[in-house]
Amino acid sequence: MKIIFFVLFSTILFPSKSNTTNNVANSSDYLKDCKLALEKKWPDNRTINLVFHGHSVPAGYFKTPVVNTFNSYPFLLLKELKDLYPYAVINIINTSIGGENSVNGEKRFESEVLVHRPDVLFIDYALNDRSIGLEKSAVAWSSMIEKATKKGIKVILLTPSPDQSINILNSNNDLQKHSAQIKLLANKYGVGLADSYEAFKQKVILGDSLSTYMSQVNHPNEKGNLLIANEILKYFK
Repeated sequence: MKIIFFVLFSTILFPSKSNTTNNVANSSDYLKDCKLALEKKWPDNRTINLVFHGHSVPAGYFKTPVVNTFNSYPFLLLKELKDLYPYAVINIINTSIGGENSVNGEKRFESEVLVHRPDVLFIDYALNDRSIGLEKSAVAWSSMIEKATKKGIKVILLTPSPDQSINILNSNNDLQKHSAQIKLLANKYGVGLADSYEAFKQKVILGDSLSTYMSQVNHPNEKGNLLIANEILKYFK
């Protein structure tokens, strides 16, 4: 039964290339309503809730156990957004837990994430989802995406930040596989995609050392977090 389920699930999630179109949300207009709200001045403005759901990287862990909150990508994004939208009131709400995978993140999704009424929800679990495999990861991500989009919440999925123990240029490594799956999920549901993995990969292709962007083997430093923030920022410009 498990094998049959996986084949059927894979067929739905990963259609053949001939039947696949690019439905990933366009960065220029996906957050159109949110951007209009961010531009409004008092007393016509309102609080915008940006919710980050994931593992240790969005939670702000640098060299464990140090939590460098203000140099994590949610808060680096906030700084960039305040330059773009000086009149906006923006809440950065972090529901991330260090060490967690998406299966456990999905279990607390309604009680700890949706209760914050996100204007935009960011999901970042791939780095830890290697421990549960692609199938379980896809099920958990799909559940969270569906629950959020049914409520009209804009969702942006993040491909993983790197792990220095893995060759980022190896097209068959586990992080590359999870990255590919996340892209397919963004395409399937028509939600946003911040391709962190590709941003780091391009730096290495251009000759940078991956260690320049890392605080430890699997956590980015400020420079690495800024790379991620800039991928997200494309949706707010």
